[in-house]
Amino acid sequence: MYHQPVLKNRRTLLERAEKFISEIYFTDCNLRGRLYGDACPLESISSSLSRQRIPFLEAVKQNFEPYQVGDTFGPTWWTCWFKVSLRIPDSWRGKQVHLSWESDGEAMVWRDEQPVQGLTKEGEKTSYILTECLKDDEPHSISLYVELACNSLFGAGQGSMIAAPDPDRKYSVQKAELVVFKSDVRELLTDLEMLVDMVKLLGEGEQRGYQALFTANEMVNLCEPTNPSSFPAARSLAQKFFSQRNGESQHTVHAMGHCHIDSAWLWPYEETIRKCARSWVTVIRLMEKNPHMVFTCSQAQQFDWVKSWYPGLFTQIQHFVKKGQFIPVGGTWVEMDGNLPSGESMVRQFLEGQRFFKKEFGNYCKEFWLPDTFGYSAQLPQLMQGSGITRFLTQKLSWNLVNTFPHNTFFWEGLDGSQVLTHFPPGNSYEMKGKVEDLVNTVKNNKDKGRANHSAALFGFGDGGGGPTQLMLDRLDRVQDTDGLPRVQMSSPDRLFSELEADSSLLCTWTGELFLELHNGTYTTQAQIKLGNRRCETLLHDVEVASSLALCLNKTFQYPSEPLQVLWRQLLLNQFHDVIPGTCIEMVVEDAMRYYQDIRTVGTRLLRVSCQALGSEGTMTQTGDSDSTATSVAVLNTLPWERTEVLPLTGGAPDHQQPCLALVTVPSVGVVSVRDATATKPVSLVSVKVQADGTILMENGILRAVVNKDGCLASLYLVETNREAISHGCSGNQFVLFDDVPLYWDAWDVMDYHLQTRKPVVEVVSPVQIASPGGLRGSVTFTLRISDKSTITQEIILDAMCPYVKFNTQVEWFESHKFLKVEFPVRVRSPNATYEIQFGHLQRPTHRNTSWDWARFEVWGHKWADLSEHGFGVSLLNDSKYGYSVHQNTMTLSLLRAPKSPDANADMGSHQFTYAVMPHTGTFQEASVIQWAYNLNNPLRLIDNAPGSHTVAWSAFSVSAAAVILETVKQAEDRKDGLVVRLYESHGSSVSVYLTTGFPITEAWHCDLLERVDPSRPAPITASGISISFSPFQIVSLLLYLK
Repeated sequence: MYHQPVLKNRRTLLERAEKFISEIYFTDCNLRGRLYGDACPLESISSSLSRQRIPFLEAVKQNFEPYQVGDTFGPTWWTCWFKVSLRIPDSWRGKQVHLSWESDGEAMVWRDEQPVQGLTKEGEKTSYILTECLKDDEPHSISLYVELACNSLFGAGQGSMIAAPDPDRKYSVQKAELVVFKSDVRELLTDLEMLVDMVKLLGEGEQRGYQALFTANEMVNLCEPTNPSSFPAARSLAQKFFSQRNGESQHTVHAMGHCHIDSAWLWPYEETIRKCARSWVTVIRLMEKNPHMVFTCSQAQQFDWVKSWYPGLFTQIQHFVKKGQFIPVGGTWVEMDGNLPSGESMVRQFLEGQRFFKKEFGNYCKEFWLPDTFGYSAQLPQLMQGSGITRFLTQKLSWNLVNTFPHNTFFWEGLDGSQVLTHFPPGNSYEMKGKVEDLVNTVKNNKDKGRANHSAALFGFGDGGGGPTQLMLDRLDRVQDTDGLPRVQMSSPDRLFSELEADSSLLCTWTGELFLELHNGTYTTQAQIKLGNRRCETLLHDVEVASSLALCLNKTFQYPSEPLQVLWRQLLLNQFHDVIPGTCIEMVVEDAMRYYQDIRTVGTRLLRVSCQALGSEGTMTQTGDSDSTATSVAVLNTLPWERTEVLPLTGGAPDHQQPCLALVTVPSVGVVSVRDATATKPVSLVSVKVQADGTILMENGILRAVVNKDGCLASLYLVETNREAISHGCSGNQFVLFDDVPLYWDAWDVMDYHLQTRKPVVEVVSPVQIASPGGLRGSVTFTLRISDKSTITQEIILDAMCPYVKFNTQVEWFESHKFLKVEFPVRVRSPNATYEIQFGHLQRPTHRNTSWDWARFEVWGHKWADLSEHGFGVSLLNDSKYGYSVHQNTMTLSLLRAPKSPDANADMGSHQFTYAVMPHTGTFQEASVIQWAYNLNNPLRLIDNAPGSHTVAWSAFSVSAAAVILETVKQAEDRKDGLVVRLYESHGSSVSVYLTTGFPITEAWHCDLLERVDPSRPAPITASGISISFSPFQIVSLLLYLK
């Protein structure tokens, strides 16, 4: 009697099983080669090419020409529409029939005028199911349309994924036919694939891996690929193996479908709209087939796009949201950058996002969802808490280049002490595939073993969209509770976090920012986007303040809430985490710059209208604008403190005379006539003189600066205390150039080794000369040559009664892989420097003691950074920059980069920006550095031709302590008779203040960032004003009811 030999050779048995399911080897006789049965050509296929992305009803009216499979079309970013006629053979009765479609681009199948399925080779979606089981009464003749975008899942990079797009690439359809799909073969293939992966990943030391090996080998023995009747016996072996259960202590993986879609990156905004539709309609098809499937989806902007462009699909999404399968997460308008947007911008991300989700889906999001952003501000926990969110999910810190972040599940404590439960999926990915490897890594990488026994696994193709597949679901279904692997359950974010909350007593706490040790070039790349963002944030602030004042003074004034929402949403969109960081293709930069221009155009008009309502008949101009005239008779200050500044009252006259300057004093959040404002006399005028050695001395009674011929500061002296700010033997305002060649991520990364390539910019084109000899303002100008292609022209300005020296800078920049910075070596010794962030500031080391310190060789900050020792310090202020470095006593501001991918022309051209240096006595808080940085960014506004009704000095709001800043004044979202004011404590102190207002207020209530009133917390209105108490860095929002 024959006895089958018993084999123990692991390698041969493993490779045998691999070859049995291989797509490459032995497909003539293995199981994989039987996945598809008969094939049948399409009856006809014709095509129509469009330069624009056009709607379906317009596309079907185009002229369609016959198309042969393999013919090319294009170029990149065009769209090819295909009209497909097919007939399923009657002989295929009872079989599953697919349209098999393989092409270079991203496709959408349309049927009965509705989108029904996304197709893309890269997303492993190459077939559309026409019928699960062909019946006689089903239609056999079908007409479809296929909309094919001439770009791949990741754009069209020339030579590499992140290279600039190839504008001339051609595309083709390689396969378009009807096929019979054998689902029993697919089931068996999935069984074997999971077993083979367990063998490989559990390794030779685990007996469970050997059990998987021998199970797979026996299945191969039993299975005859040409004989489907042999499949059930093989499958029963797999089912027996997979049903062997875990012990009770096993880790639980919460699997959630996911499809990260960058709102713009290697493709323009408009293509993202189609990516959303292709991905989400595919998810809907999967949910119809798999009622247990759960899918998480963020970014209100993307839902809003789909609602506008694909209303039928949006209705289906709403249906599955109600069923609890399609789960909106995140609570923000887009997945924004976590570093660069201002505090108020971040508030509006949550306000716009949460209100949209509540309106469209009936619920606010409970989780903040930001898996792919390049660092996370220390104020985010407070912003989450204020927006009704107590949970946070990301994974980006797994990308750290130097240090491994020590936790996966922990409490994150923000700047003010707010805490949120935070989870980093230990698989270190937001686009898993449901494979054994994903599950094994989730357990192996968990840094909180013994403290947290639940983890998320987000599965689905992402970045360029795509999302989950049926195969991913099938993989996970097999191993829900299989010995040797963690437990797997299809789950929701709420279920995951509820489990983590229920057993959180042993979790650690991380305090302060979550700094990503990578991608720190993003603080500087695409300077025009950074400038556009800062200017538009300032403009919208001023529009809201002026409109709020107009609303209070003039009951007939219509607050521009709808146009403001449009402008805010444009600004928030540009804060997406590949746009404001500058890591996108040139087409996206052009889109972003158009949005900024729209915001400036409409915002300036809204500001003019609100200023007219404040009592003017003419126009309002920003200080220094060329269209302001001598008839301007009032000045608007939108900041919450009195300001005394030098103000240009006229624009450039025809003969380019210097504008008429005045020293004005303007009340807090108020308006004053120029006549009254100019009553202030300067304590000391500015003088600018050439000295015997050719240097130039600039003085204003507060500062004394000596400027060398090359524009460097030889000396910067604080007169009051006889303190020199510039380090001995060094020069301030020293421009330096570095080689800037990262390892791969060009627009993203600046590497530590760039610091070893420092070259001072020393070639003088035009030596320093006096441009304005003094009075209220003195200035000097000079020009330096960076290279034969690039130059710097700078005007150094000193104003009367101003505590800083200002540097108005123009750079003609045509470099390649260079990094321009400016250095100020100062006479200050401190182990830490301070940087402004959203609604506050934090300290970072100036030394490199540890790897954590060294990894922060380039950091981000907002309007100012400060280096202080006891009694004295120096601050750097700026109007549009975010990259800083303070090492030992050298303060450095990052100015311009020159990466070549994904935008080959990034930052090339002309740049204008301003920075300032401010030595001070005492702390930066005592020296009002925070206020002076606001002043630099928020210029006083001139109101022209005011008739005089409101030009007597008046102040709408003021705060009794300098520590508290009134950041925002706006109309309430849901009450036309209400104002929302937002204040924050900026010094890091506990303080009680009074907010005084010139308007009649009937009630004042504390509210959250979504403007929901807390009925238990009225704000007391006293004779001194509205009484408010603050803890360090606390943000307080009040709803004020107007009489």
